[in-house]
Amino acid sequence: MNTILCFGEALIDFHGQAPADAGAPPVFVPHAGGAPANVAVGVARLGGHAAFIGMLAHDMFGELLLTQLRAAGVDTSHVARTDAAPTALAFVAHAADGERSFSFYRPPAADLLFREVHFDDATFRDATAFHACSNSLTETAIAHVTVQGMRRARAADALVSFDMNLRPALWPRGEDPTPQLWRALAEADLVKLSTEELAFLMAAGGGEEDVFARLWQGPAQFIVVTDGARGLRWYTRGNHGGLPAFSVSAVDTTGAGDAFIAGLLYRLGDAGIGAKDLARLADDDTRRDDMLRFAAACGALAVTRAGSFAAMPTRDAVHAFLQQHA
Repeated sequence: MNTILCFGEALIDFHGQAPADAGAPPVFVPHAGGAPANVAVGVARLGGHAAFIGMLAHDMFGELLLTQLRAAGVDTSHVARTDAAPTALAFVAHAADGERSFSFYRPPAADLLFREVHFDDATFRDATAFHACSNSLTETAIAHVTVQGMRRARAADALVSFDMNLRPALWPRGEDPTPQLWRALAEADLVKLSTEELAFLMAAGGGEEDVFARLWQGPAQFIVVTDGARGLRWYTRGNHGGLPAFSVSAVDTTGAGDAFIAGLLYRLGDAGIGAKDLARLADDDTRRDDMLRFAAACGALAVTRAGSFAAMPTRDAVHAFLQQHA
């Protein structure tokens, strides 16, 4: 079975809504979310086999996350539970163009308490890919577990995917995330960055070419840099190019990157493409661009909907969208 393993953060996004009365306080509506959990739901909604690996709290929000992961068709058999910390919360405010800002309540949080002992070797046996992001690098212990998960996946011949998904507010005040980011980037076959995240890596020293040169020192075979409405750029060790964005009216950009990577991992898993096949796919213009257009359509659809799990599109919706934008 071509399973996409998604590891790390699951939390509740409280999305702000305008109050009915001008003088009333804002209203915040809870949505199940968290970047890797969004990706797992995104893959499952598209018809793929996704499993979420992480720690959920024994509280009302942990129950909500577990229920909604299962309802979306995500395999939760590798989820651990704890009473030692609550579920992390994020309050999300939206600008007129759908862009969002976050206020996080984490740590303490259950997702940070997953440890290496909670991994089961059988988890990796049927995995096509293992996906993680930087939200599980913000403390030393969970950062170690994240990197070990990436290494276990590689030992099982799974493709290792990393979406930087940098949220500076999650990191301890005054701490430079860069060393931990590079620890994870050095383990990834597939890397997704936003233009802002690429600029962040460049700010640590050197230009764009220096960042890519360092990435190519590791196992990376394919790098995608997304830039919202301006489209995306892709890079292999010997080539690069780009694709324009789909034109849509954005309502909420919260899950756009997660929907994009879910779409790409779904297509890779559906084709049975692991780490050993990624470079060959990335150099196949027709297949590569077809997969990237599919992933971009997933991201475009996600921004037209409010929510996190709720914004992840179905395969039928993506195909219909692509037909409309042929």
